[in-house]
Amino acid sequence: MVSLEQRREDFARLHDSGCFVIPNPWDIGTARFLHHCGFRALATTSAGFQFSQGQADTVLGLSCEAALAHIAELVNATELPVSADFQSGYAHEPEAVAANVARCVDTGVAGLSIEDATGEPGQLYDLDLAVERIRAARAAIDGTGAQVLLTARAESYLVGHPEPLKDVLQRLTAYAEAGADVLFAPGPRTREELGAIVSAVSPKPVNAIVMGNMGLTVADLAGLGVRRISVGSALARTAWGAFMQVAKLMAEEGSFEGLGNAASFDELNTIFEAYDGASAHPGVRNDT
Repeated sequence: MVSLEQRREDFARLHDSGCFVIPNPWDIGTARFLHHCGFRALATTSAGFQFSQGQADTVLGLSCEAALAHIAELVNATELPVSADFQSGYAHEPEAVAANVARCVDTGVAGLSIEDATGEPGQLYDLDLAVERIRAARAAIDGTGAQVLLTARAESYLVGHPEPLKDVLQRLTAYAEAGADVLFAPGPRTREELGAIVSAVSPKPVNAIVMGNMGLTVADLAGLGVRRISVGSALARTAWGAFMQVAKLMAEEGSFEGLGNAASFDELNTIFEAYDGASAHPGVRNDT
């Protein structure tokens, strides 16, 4: 059994050098399969989870209580360290963000991220308030005495800022000074943009996100100085893409052809039995 303290130490150590992929499961099964694949840490995805609940992904679309319950579920799914996609802290004012961050730390996470989108279309928090929110999150983590990494996210690209790179560099530099351990700006896709971000906040580590086939490999991103690579909702959307295609074939053409690509029942059973122990009814199959 890996202790919570050890998970947090391991997660912090991953950021000291090199580059690692931190994939984003959206339920217990996907978390355990990613553990089975050999990944060394996991990150939640608010979008992936909300899609699984039949909800659109919005900054304010999920309650703090629902988010915390989901985060705790993934923390307990494996022995890997988990970093939480904690949206904008599920609050506006710094004091309320701090209170929610302390609750998130209590779930057992090894890290968490706070973003600067307000939840209103195209709107970011004013820089001064955004910085205060990061300072409040930092103080809340420090107050727990836990070794939990704080990631600060600048959403300038995602909200359609007219000069996103310039705004990201200003914001991430300020967040680094306010106490963020890791810096993250979803949206940049070119080597030049990513390199500029890495240089601006060095020596603090940068998280890059790969939401599709952007033509860069892990080795490419590592060469740019990126320390951590997440995939956000991309794995969930890939699964949804396969599911939707097969379901549409059945509904529209009466064809079951798409089921030929289904995962093996025996392979899945074997993987998950490693977590749950022996079957409750040995020798009995239930493929349904």
